[in-house]
Amino acid sequence: MLENSDKSYKVISAVDNPNLLEIADEVVLLSWPEFMLNDSVADKYFNRLYETFPEYQYCLIDNENDAAISAGNCIPLFYDGDPYDLPEKGWDWALQKGFDDQLVGTTPNILCALSITIHPAYRDKRFSRKMLQIMKEIGRSNNLKTLIAPVRPFQKSLYPLIPIEKYINWRDENNLPFDAWMRVHEQDGGRIIKSCSESMRITGTVAEWEKWTGQRFPESGSYTIYGALIPITIDCETDKGEYIEPNVWMYHSID
Repeated sequence: MLENSDKSYKVISAVDNPNLLEIADEVVLLSWPEFMLNDSVADKYFNRLYETFPEYQYCLIDNENDAAISAGNCIPLFYDGDPYDLPEKGWDWALQKGFDDQLVGTTPNILCALSITIHPAYRDKRFSRKMLQIMKEIGRSNNLKTLIAPVRPFQKSLYPLIPIEKYINWRDENNLPFDAWMRVHEQDGGRIIKSCSESMRITGTVAEWEKWTGQRFPESGSYTIYGALIPITIDCETDKGEYIEPNVWMYHSID
């Protein structure tokens, strides 16, 4: 169990509890739009994180009622390039590369954040920053000096027509990032590197997209949907819908 000085909750990893995936799913399924759970790279690898990299998957548990407060996921990988050369494929790249490196025995030198999700009942209680700090501590305990993160600026879903390159430069009245999640990262020492315009790619049939969103798509075109950072593209002739999510690379030194 990871160390924690706050007795109101405990931090557990998949090393401590082999059922952590089920506990984490209680948080994730309440928090994410359904279409976001259908990324093909995640379908292949995400659940395997809990078996292959158990020490990097963790949850906060409320000591009063044993409820899951939040779930965090990260992965070690090898990257020796310039941070400004991190790939456009972002999240999908990081998840697959971590498994590819592990398969061939490459020693990791960097930690990549994959997800931090807070249960709706525990939001606005500063758990986001706590989860980020715990992730950094996991990196330190595994001799990793750097954390990179393909951050999902979730408030951009309110501005789906604004290019990601413009949105990530928006600032509030305190000259902090306009986006709340980017702001948490920056206040905890992270810096914006650049956007990654193809961080996740989600495809499905028109019927699948209608199921995932509860909307109808009667003709081909671009559509805004709840929770998406940019419009999705529907092609009725090929019976295909596609969403290519942009994120923003952020960098933390954790030594």
